[in-house]
Amino acid sequence: EVQLQASGGGLVQAGGSLRLSCAASGFTFDDYVIGWFRQAPGKEREGVSYIRNGDGSTKYADSVKGRFTISSDNAKNTVYLQMNGLKPEDTAVYYCAAVLGRFFDIIEYASFDYWGQGTQVTVSS
Repeated sequence: EVQLQASGGGLVQAGGSLRLSCAASGFTFDDYVIGWFRQAPGKEREGVSYIRNGDGSTKYADSVKGRFTISSDNAKNTVYLQMNGLKPEDTAVYYCAAVLGRFFDIIEYASFDYWGQGTQVTVSS
């Protein structure tokens, strides 16, 4: 059974940091891209960052470049999203999802196969 378990959300003041984790099981971790998405109330879901586990290639949305860092621990089948310099506009439910690694170059258009439950991130001003 495929599972993606997102955790690490919480309430933080503007300028603060949080680290999200996405623990994966039930598929060959190295063959997949793990992406972090977020959705704020009344807004469309947004792709935040992606990592291709096979070689560590990464991509970021312009809105988080320089503030967020995605990484993976392949031994633990876990992907992390380190979020620094948080802003109120980062407030959203954050989800992790997985898709085969061959879609990395067109990741913004890929349909992700597996999704985890969300974790709430709230940034107060």
